[in-house]
Amino acid sequence: MFENFRVFETDYAGSKISFETGKMAGLANGSVLVRYGETTVMVNVTASAKPRDGIDFFPLSVDYEEKLYAVGKIPGSFLKREGRPSEKAVLTSRVIDRQIRPLFPKDMRNDVSVVVTVLSVDPDYLPEIAGMLGTSFALSISDIPFNGPIASVSMGLVDGEPVINPKAQERKRSQMTVTVSGTAEKIVMIEAGANEVPEDVMLRAIAMGHEEDKKMVAFFQKVADEIGKPKFTFQSKEVDSDLFEAVKEFAIEDIKAALDTDDKNVREARLAPVVEAVHQKFDTEEPDNRAMLDECIYKLQKFVVRRWLLDEGKRVDGRQLDEIRPLAAEVGLIPRVHGSGMFTRGQTQVMTIATLGPVSDAQILDGIDDEESKRYMHQYNFPSYSVGETRPSRGPGRREIGHGALAERALLPVIPPVEEFPYAFRLVSEVLSSNGSTSQGSICGSTLALMDAGVPIKAPVAGISCGLITEGERWMTMVDIQGLEDFFGDMDFKVGGTHKGITAIQVDIKVDGLTLDIIKEAFEKTRKARLYILDEIMLKAIPAPREELSKYAPKMISLTIPVDKIREVIGSGGKVIQKICAECDVKIDIEEDGSVFVSAIDTANAKRAVQMIETIAKDPEVGAIYKGKVTRLMNFGAFVEIAPGKEGLVHISKLDFHRVEKVEDVVKPGDEIFVKVTEIDQQGRINLSRRDAMADLEAKKKA
Repeated sequence: MFENFRVFETDYAGSKISFETGKMAGLANGSVLVRYGETTVMVNVTASAKPRDGIDFFPLSVDYEEKLYAVGKIPGSFLKREGRPSEKAVLTSRVIDRQIRPLFPKDMRNDVSVVVTVLSVDPDYLPEIAGMLGTSFALSISDIPFNGPIASVSMGLVDGEPVINPKAQERKRSQMTVTVSGTAEKIVMIEAGANEVPEDVMLRAIAMGHEEDKKMVAFFQKVADEIGKPKFTFQSKEVDSDLFEAVKEFAIEDIKAALDTDDKNVREARLAPVVEAVHQKFDTEEPDNRAMLDECIYKLQKFVVRRWLLDEGKRVDGRQLDEIRPLAAEVGLIPRVHGSGMFTRGQTQVMTIATLGPVSDAQILDGIDDEESKRYMHQYNFPSYSVGETRPSRGPGRREIGHGALAERALLPVIPPVEEFPYAFRLVSEVLSSNGSTSQGSICGSTLALMDAGVPIKAPVAGISCGLITEGERWMTMVDIQGLEDFFGDMDFKVGGTHKGITAIQVDIKVDGLTLDIIKEAFEKTRKARLYILDEIMLKAIPAPREELSKYAPKMISLTIPVDKIREVIGSGGKVIQKICAECDVKIDIEEDGSVFVSAIDTANAKRAVQMIETIAKDPEVGAIYKGKVTRLMNFGAFVEIAPGKEGLVHISKLDFHRVEKVEDVVKPGDEIFVKVTEIDQQGRINLSRRDAMADLEAKKKA
């Protein structure tokens, strides 16, 4: 029945990987089932027969679908089916998109869809890597025009040495996670998170990863030569060369004059009459080519900017190739929030707000990997006013999720561990104005906000981008690219890091790939720029994290109790812990390992709750002093609760220094008093003394 069914196997960094095709999804242009360990991923690619009309871009869509049955879970939603993609799925979709998009014909307008479905997950074999390889395989054997194949690997750094496709236990010890994708000749995509890894170590890992990519590319090419379909022909949407030359002759000097400014608003104001003049002249002559005219104008601007850079070393705003735009950093802008910082780079401006919360505020994750929660959350918003446009806000899209994740990845290595700083964090970066590099601005703004909030980060982090212009074998890079250099250039090489090393990388390219020489130069330029931003701008705004948290931030105290005492602290039906929370106005979180986190706006309340918990967990000690509450009076004394469920008797003779005739003359129910444990008898009954507690406290005060 499946006469076209084929299985291709190869070695992949020491493990077997197989690609099955010809059995499933026979109506797709290309289909493959990837088996990598027990990780199983299906990839299907399709393309429309005709181009989409009225667009000036290649309509590619990539969907990475996480199915919870892949890890034996039933969705927790009311509908019991997968809902919107997780952030991890969105980010993986973006990574696959970025590595394949430059390899499609630039003049093709046929819709292309890539659907990657995760069917089962083996923790030792990453499904996203299997999905990336499957995408390249499916496109290579399909009839869809594609200038591949490509391959991808994940690189780790374990015990100081690069490791290709690290297993689950190795990933826990790894100092970085780097995805490297490449063709047989060049590197097409880098995505990285790292724990302050030096540039030379990162470059060595990237080079090693590309060598492994080359082996897989050769395997894919052999398969494509054997079973690949002939690529279909498509209607080219390339700009008409005669029309472009006519527009160029008519408008090039006006375009140069319009672009020659460092102010985005001035540039757009100058361009508007030029665009109108081009349409007035050529709409009459070419009535059906209005969309083509807009593309000619775009292409002419690109031509001017690239010729300036390549032939004259001139940038649109007049800067040198290694010169950064004017910078500014501020902190403490917004009252009552826990921390705020604003970073301005030219006409790009990002403000980040930091909020601290108890550990229980950590985000719960319901995905297919082993990460169940995260206490550091970074979100990025890009409103229309930031680019001077008017459109309604529809919530975060894939771009916003991606930029937020990049900033989160850049800052995560410097966040103090929960044992040292028991808080959850939410950072929100609001883009106020955008002219390129907003994601890197959000990294800088977030560092400022964390330091303003008093978070003892390990080191400040800054972000910077590097651009690229290529022409044949010629190439040149420039640091801190603005919007036009991003639009018309060939690369946006984003690097976040500290003085010590790299914490995050994201590389977007529009050409067929990068050489190691280009990557090495980008690393060096971004390193120098990063150090300048840190030392000359950010650390002059706030040289170190504030010594105290905002008075509006919760104060957190952590402690550890014996696991067998957790039930006593919680109490039947939660009565004990609820009582502590109510009496002390605190929030308490208890982990399975006995870790306890107490948060309160008032530090004194938090300390009182901690004392109650310790009293329950450790049992009262003879000689210890506690603050307790009078619960009931008897003729012979008063009963005092020193912690929920822990009550003792203050005999009437121990209530005060003088003789007490009636208990109610000294205390009444509800009073809070200090008491000292004088005895715990064989039956566990606790005897207390208010008099002795008062004497000890007075002696300490005098001392």
